[in-house]
Amino acid sequence: MTDDKAPELLRATANKKLGQHFLFDPDILKRVALAGGPVDGADVIEIGPGPGGLTRALLDNGVRKLVCVEMDDRFAEALLSWPEASQRRLAVHKGDATAIDWPAFIDEHGLGQNIKIVANLPYNVGTPLFVGWLNQMSLFGTMSLMFQKEVAQRICAKPGSNHYGRLAVLSYAVIEPRMAFTLPPGAFKPPPKVASAVVSAKPLAEDKAYPHLDALQTVTAAAFGQRRKMLRASLKQIMTQGTTTEQLLESVSIDPTRRAETLSQQEFRDLTTAWKAL
Repeated sequence: MTDDKAPELLRATANKKLGQHFLFDPDILKRVALAGGPVDGADVIEIGPGPGGLTRALLDNGVRKLVCVEMDDRFAEALLSWPEASQRRLAVHKGDATAIDWPAFIDEHGLGQNIKIVANLPYNVGTPLFVGWLNQMSLFGTMSLMFQKEVAQRICAKPGSNHYGRLAVLSYAVIEPRMAFTLPPGAFKPPPKVASAVVSAKPLAEDKAYPHLDALQTVTAAAFGQRRKMLRASLKQIMTQGTTTEQLLESVSIDPTRRAETLSQQEFRDLTTAWKAL
């Protein structure tokens, strides 16, 4: 339950350059905090806490230790004045989340196993951060992340759908994502131009996750880079001498005239494994 003496949130002006859009509604913030399941006793990383609304919701719901990454000095300094900071339940890392060495970061802050990531991500860095975490999912547990709705749809898309592409293939290779709920622009201050959505995701079991995400990134970048082209044409850019795209595709029983958006997760895995073996 919220402490009546909890620090007030800082009502500062959003910085457009940092892609800031703030949430203040406590009910919505609690939904975001718990979208991936209970956080009681968990170690959590939050990106871009801003005025601390989600930070407050996480702390009030029993987080063991919360480490916030914040570039904006106004908010970083304000959070450090909270009583949880002196109690060592709350730590603040001042800097750019896209430049963090996550294994070193986790070790530095003494975080435990199955670390949760919960964040209302700044729109301008949300996707690269997410892809970076996918590449290191062995470090993390569940994620609850706010994106632009279109990005959330791309993460959760199924083969053949309008939003299906590289981001969905990479996601389903290592996590089980779902769109938890959406929010209209008016829920934020200032309101963004588009709707937002929270994606919750849990890591796949080790025996179900695809271990060669770097190779999968290369294959999917080529396959979806020219969506209207058949695979036999779009994959040519990553082929080595001596093997044709037709030979590669036929080796895994994929018709060379198919397009990337028709391939299933398993077909992309088989294709990537065969390409990596060349």
